[in-house]
Amino acid sequence: MAGGVAAGLAADVAADVAGETAGRMATSGRRFWVATAALSVVTHLAVLYWPSVTVTGPVSWTDKAVHVLVFALPTYLVGRVVGRPVLVALLFAAHALVSELTQYLLLPGRTGDPWDVVADLAGVMLATAALMVGARSGRW
Repeated sequence: MAGGVAAGLAADVAADVAGETAGRMATSGRRFWVATAALSVVTHLAVLYWPSVTVTGPVSWTDKAVHVLVFALPTYLVGRVVGRPVLVALLFAAHALVSELTQYLLLPGRTGDPWDVVADLAGVMLATAALMVGARSGRW
């Protein structure tokens, strides 16, 4: 009987330790995603609102690829942290228009480009699709 009680107590302690470890791992995983999302938003804002951008050499499509990435990454990361991909997508889509208008109207060293808005929205759509697929597959 004493062996049964001891075994039960040991099992309870092991379960508590495992639960605590899993909880810490979940918390540290969440912190990672929150920190990464915050860093992506800061980078996003810096890229869009830096007063002057000097680019040398051929730019052609690379500018649009940067716009896709600058909107896709924070949309995905913030959407994953918040857990409401449609709401996050709507906010970043609105910001695509606001950022280009701000560059055009308020930042003398910058210009607003309607094609940049298209690239920004493409990034938002790609990230939203990835979030929806991830949520449906139960990955997070």
